[in-house]
Amino acid sequence: MTNTPPVCNYEGSDYQQSFWEQGGRQYEDLAEGIAFKRVLPKNGKLMLELGAGAGRNTPRYAGFDRVVLLDYSTTQLAQAQEKLGRSDKYIFVAADIYRLPFLNHSFDSATMIRALHHMADAPKALSQIRNVLQPQAIFILEFANKLNLKAIFRYWLGRQTWNPFTLEPVEFVKLNFDFHPKAIRNWLTNLGFNIEKTLTVSHFRLGILKRLIPARWLATLDGIFQLSGRFFQLTPSVFVKAIVKEEGEQTTPPANLIELFKCPNCGSGNLADKRDHLLCPSCKAEWAVQDGIYDFREKRNSH
Repeated sequence: MTNTPPVCNYEGSDYQQSFWEQGGRQYEDLAEGIAFKRVLPKNGKLMLELGAGAGRNTPRYAGFDRVVLLDYSTTQLAQAQEKLGRSDKYIFVAADIYRLPFLNHSFDSATMIRALHHMADAPKALSQIRNVLQPQAIFILEFANKLNLKAIFRYWLGRQTWNPFTLEPVEFVKLNFDFHPKAIRNWLTNLGFNIEKTLTVSHFRLGILKRLIPARWLATLDGIFQLSGRFFQLTPSVFVKAIVKEEGEQTTPPANLIELFKCPNCGSGNLADKRDHLLCPSCKAEWAVQDGIYDFREKRNSH
């Protein structure tokens, strides 16, 4: 197997419940919803949701014909499946983002929200995403911003050692990274994206404000300030809308979306559907299919 950077695995985690539903983050969710309305296409054919988790954002992609939910954790995907139901609209895929199991130029849109901050090699992850996007495809990226006001003041006061003004990522705890906005812009531009819009989000991520002011009021105010992202980015969260510069016509996804898959082991397409697994005709790798989830993390042992 190809060596890849380490992956943050939420297997067995109650992240959706503990962090979002019970973690006092209604304001952040509402603010992100406002940002989505500003950057997300109203409709599309095939959306790739990277770091989909338990499907918190998936209902926001209702205008897309089909949505592929990708996460490394099968337990997170199972929670998403329980929330969204099983239908032809949703395809659940467990995979390593550094070894995406899709043929090039497959998707007309992709999102990656609250996931890049777990990437030890963000440029490599972004290059994988670029490979599977069609010409003129839209990519919505959210990233954790190291150049936020709290980090700046802590640095000036000598309460943190890392410099928020330098371009390299900072790993503040294991597999949790903050990124400089200019570094993100450089990576995306070098990969062939045009950055169309930048929004600053979560301006009021302070416990005292969230306790004193209703979440909807804070989110509405946040929505007003989000447009300042065009000029400067000093919030803990930043949304970027990027478009693939490549010219060409977008293709219609196949009716059988198994035709989109490729073998992460050797890169071959035309995987054979064997009901409980997909078989690569080239290297004979078997990839498990269980409870409606395609699992491309590790090859299944051959029988």
